[in-house]
Amino acid sequence: MNKKEDMNIVIVGHVDHGKSTLMGRLLADTGSLPEGKLEQVKETCRRNSKPFEYAFLLDALKDEQSQGITIDTARCFFKTEKRDYIILDAPGHIEFLKNMITGASRAQAALLMIDAKEGVQENSRRHAYMLSMLGIQQIAVVINKMDLVDYSQEVYEKVKKEYLEFLKQINITPKFVLPVSSFQGDNIVKQSDKMPWYDGMCILEVLDAFECEEEHDKQPFRMPVQDVYKFTRNGDDRRIVAGTIETGTIRAGQEVIFYPSGKKSHINKIESFNTDPIKEGKPGMAIGFTMKEQIYITRGEMMAIAGEPQPKTASRISANIFWLGKKDFVPGRLYYLKIGGEKVRVEVEEVKGVIDSSNLSSTDTKQAVEKHEVAEVILKTDKPIAFDTVKESAGTSRFVIVDNYEIAGGGIITEALEDEESEIRSSAMLRNYKWETGEISLESRIEHYAQRPELIVLTGEKNTGKKDLAKALEKSLLDSGRYVYYMGIVSYLYGVGADTKSGGDEDHKEQIRRFAEVANLMLDAGMILIITATRLTESDRKIMKAVIQKDMDIFWIGDEVSTDIKMDMKLKDSEYDYEKNIRKIRTLLKDKGILFR
Repeated sequence: MNKKEDMNIVIVGHVDHGKSTLMGRLLADTGSLPEGKLEQVKETCRRNSKPFEYAFLLDALKDEQSQGITIDTARCFFKTEKRDYIILDAPGHIEFLKNMITGASRAQAALLMIDAKEGVQENSRRHAYMLSMLGIQQIAVVINKMDLVDYSQEVYEKVKKEYLEFLKQINITPKFVLPVSSFQGDNIVKQSDKMPWYDGMCILEVLDAFECEEEHDKQPFRMPVQDVYKFTRNGDDRRIVAGTIETGTIRAGQEVIFYPSGKKSHINKIESFNTDPIKEGKPGMAIGFTMKEQIYITRGEMMAIAGEPQPKTASRISANIFWLGKKDFVPGRLYYLKIGGEKVRVEVEEVKGVIDSSNLSSTDTKQAVEKHEVAEVILKTDKPIAFDTVKESAGTSRFVIVDNYEIAGGGIITEALEDEESEIRSSAMLRNYKWETGEISLESRIEHYAQRPELIVLTGEKNTGKKDLAKALEKSLLDSGRYVYYMGIVSYLYGVGADTKSGGDEDHKEQIRRFAEVANLMLDAGMILIITATRLTESDRKIMKAVIQKDMDIFWIGDEVSTDIKMDMKLKDSEYDYEKNIRKIRTLLKDKGILFR
């Protein structure tokens, strides 16, 4: 027997336009409620002298019942002969738009509810815009509460015309428009005889007429890494890469690549908790994998299968966002971007255009995005992220922006953009893919040395005691049993970098790149590496980070900072107090978990 299709549908619309009632009616009229549930709710209403509403089947929370609004996304399940459905009821009240984004983020299709009596409201427009932003193309406009306008065809056509004109401006063409009365059950699971002028489908037929996206298991494999678990008890030395499969399928033995690092391995075994052995990982599975070749990866990377279309990687992206924050979204301020399992610092490089989502007034001169505005922006993350564009895969193109610990906006990535380090990152990814690993994993080195590999950079003006401090720090760490090495840039320049000393900008970039490649080798050996260089800039830091693909600790030595480099700490001229500076550096290393035991 063939498994039926699955489909996620989101129902959105202005507050009190009948979304919960429609869901309740669908459940009741398709026999999908638990036995006795309908009678129980009706009896509760009778005892409280309250008129029965189908929405009460869903709005179980006391706050929701008392206020008469849905404040979180409710889910319900029902079946037709064709499909198994998950229906998501997204909040309509303006204050709960953030919850609506969450509800709609995994939907394949949407029902947009409009109250025939109230007509098109501000949130009716905003919700449509957010569906467009989330890449949801299959939409049916449901003009509800036709019983309140005496099933008037004239009212229906007027509301339909107004809303379709708006949707056309945001490039949405609904597949269906239909009149219903959720409360009376008209055109929900069967045709109504109260609107003879309408000869189209009912809601149930519309749902079955939506087309399933290309089956997720037929798309390229994508799994954001949520965590990496290491087992140590009872001789169990497994290291399990865990996450939820977004698209595609996977089996043991397949070669996988992790992005943005480009590191490769082969699946050794599919792991799951308290289940029968799994031969194939499929979309939606929360699952884990052990690897044949032990590589060091972290939360936030994207797992893909070699030979399939690969995700994009970039630190500059073009995106469409919908802003919900209390403060404006502006250049010059740091935010966090969350996509898949990754969370990175991000800033606005440019606001290319802003649109008010309720009236579609637009401007390309604003450099601030205000609450409830939609904008096309260029964003810069502080390290590369892995993603697909919305045209390639909506699910792995979606992200949220966090401002001050709150989700303040959401959006989709439309394009990966070049930056100054793109070519260097591509080379580093190719290097990682071709890397020959030994039998000793980096985790084993970390356990053996009781430290994590780290690059410590001391920079500043000439004659500020950088080298002396570096050597004293090296000795201090070695005396406490650490695996540590000091390398000054001069040692490199007269060896590996001997052919790059002419002094031009391109030679300088190549010097920094090669210097970072040498550092990467030593970090892979599990070492704490201390380097010194005069007046490093932010451009130098970005090149080094693109090569080693991890953060480093940067200390400026001296009273005056004379470049634009982003640093962890400024230290006084080392000549005056080595011990105090060494204590500060060691404290930072311990706080970051670099030194343990």
